Amino acid sequence: MKLKTILILISLILGFAGVKAQSSKELMRKKEALQREIELARKNLDKTTSGKKLTLSQINALKAQIRLRQEKIAVINSEIKNIDSKINENTGKVRDLQLRLSDLKKEYAGMIRFAQRNKNAYDKMMFVFAAKDFNQAYKRIKYLQQFGQYRKKQAAYIQGTQKDLNNQIVVLDKDLKNKSNLLKEQETEKGKLDKNKNEQSVVLNQLTKQEKQYKQDITKRKQQQDAISRQIKIAIDREIAAARKKAEEEERIAAAKAKAENKPAPATTPGKPKTNSDVLRATPEAARLSEAFEANKGSLPAPVANGYITAHYGAYKVDQASGKNDGVTYQTSEDAAARAVFKGKVTTVTPLQGRYIVIISHGEYFTVYYNLKSVSVSKGAEVSTKQTIGIVAMNEGVPELGFQIQRGSVPQNPESWLAR
Repeated sequence: MKLKTILILISLILGFAGVKAQSSKELMRKKEALQREIELARKNLDKTTSGKKLTLSQINALKAQIRLRQEKIAVINSEIKNIDSKINENTGKVRDLQLRLSDLKKEYAGMIRFAQRNKNAYDKMMFVFAAKDFNQAYKRIKYLQQFGQYRKKQAAYIQGTQKDLNNQIVVLDKDLKNKSNLLKEQETEKGKLDKNKNEQSVVLNQLTKQEKQYKQDITKRKQQQDAISRQIKIAIDREIAAARKKAEEEERIAAAKAKAENKPAPATTPGKPKTNSDVLRATPEAARLSEAFEANKGSLPAPVANGYITAHYGAYKVDQASGKNDGVTYQTSEDAAARAVFKGKVTTVTPLQGRYIVIISHGEYFTVYYNLKSVSVSKGAEVSTKQTIGIVAMNEGVPELGFQIQRGSVPQNPESWLAR
């Protein structure tokens, strides 16, 4: 029972170590991804600051850089906590191994002293012949043999423990070095964050000098966004109306066929209008696609391979202007490809203000991609996950992509659907 308990404890410890190692790798990957986003934000910020006029894209890029830097510092803090936990654990292991080694050496020293006192072959023979009977003499011979073997095993065990101790000390030294490097990285990032905040203060001071121009830009951006939102609503409403008409026509045909064959009409609820969800899931294929899309909530890929969100979903207020964003805005790299976040069918490709909007149907759901300078898909085309659908256009000197997810005609928060 004791052995079973020990084995269970060892398996739990190993499992816990595996989880911690995985957690450290996840943190490392997250930190590297944040660093790539920070570098991209810095690059985009450099593009916008090359001009004399302050732009909303410049302010968004600066805010994004500060937010990403803060997230990276938080990840470094988590890494340091992980390292501290490992250092405490490995320090305990070193201490236990040192105590075990000390006890083993004491025990071995006692065995050596005993062996020295009884090393004479004559003494060993006398020890055997002094037995009261043959059975006891045999046991004494076996004892002497086993004692010699045990000494050898103890010596090997001491060497193994010493090796384990040396290895554990190496691991502990590595952990301490990693912590030192993380602390230095943390200080560097804090310095860069302070620099970013100083840049933000400069920009805000500049904003007061260009307030009139800036407000005009915000108003213009809001008008553009309203025009895009109207166009998206028209396109999605048109798809819903077409799906409703198709469903009603199929019901009419089914009822006429049943009547001609003297069969009961298909079960429907008289006078009850079908919801958007009903008509968009009317076919088995559409229902399956909707369910597959829902099943991937929280794990959909981003609509750009590299980029960061600068405008979030929901109500916002910029200076004195306020509004509501039905999606998110990504800043990305120049000539970046926009990609489908899930398989589906292209229902809309429409130009607006010199740019393109692409809408893809996923059963009951629609994904919307706008501010594309060119498109590589056409209406009716079937697309796969991560397939390129167009190239992102520049907006105030920065490549920006607008992205929405709608359930029927109801906007969803894309950030709850996309994988980080």
